[in-house]
Amino acid sequence: MTQIFTPEGAAVPVTAVSVRANTITQVRTKDKDGYEALQIGEGSRKVERISKAQKGHFRDLGGFAAVTEFRIDNPTQKVGDKIELSQFNSGDMVTVSATSKGKGFQGVVKRHGFGGGPRTHGQKHSEREPGSIGGGLRTRVPVGMRMAGRMGSDRITVKNLKVVHIDPIENIMYVSGAVPGRRGTLVEIVG
Repeated sequence: MTQIFTPEGAAVPVTAVSVRANTITQVRTKDKDGYEALQIGEGSRKVERISKAQKGHFRDLGGFAAVTEFRIDNPTQKVGDKIELSQFNSGDMVTVSATSKGKGFQGVVKRHGFGGGPRTHGQKHSEREPGSIGGGLRTRVPVGMRMAGRMGSDRITVKNLKVVHIDPIENIMYVSGAVPGRRGTLVEIVG
């Protein structure tokens, strides 16, 4: 993340997203596949590091680091068409999806925002404990009980982010606010 200053002098917090080359690798149609979608390959990978099946599928397009499908009604693009950064403009509202940072095994205070136990009245080591899980008449843990466990590494979608600035020379898009994931995470941006 960084900040960009508006002409009025206000600082806007933004996330710099590097946009690599995107190529349409397949157009799915209702007649052939049962649904309409575009399959898009991004980045590059050495040809010797992709499988024979992918080589046959990509043909002359080369190797891609990642391939993703986007459902779209009545696609007009063809195989081999490029999706460029120039399709976005400053002021556009976009939806950003990515995998969030993995945080490992976390307790209930960090994972669910529990308050923990009291600090006084004879309590010794219960400051960050979950407390009762409602034993009562049950002989099992209720389904959906919030407990400690693995946190992060989830697919997160953030809607209505504004494109603040586009740098066509460096192929960088500056999006307002925070984007899920760590540095180097593959991000899907849909306009």
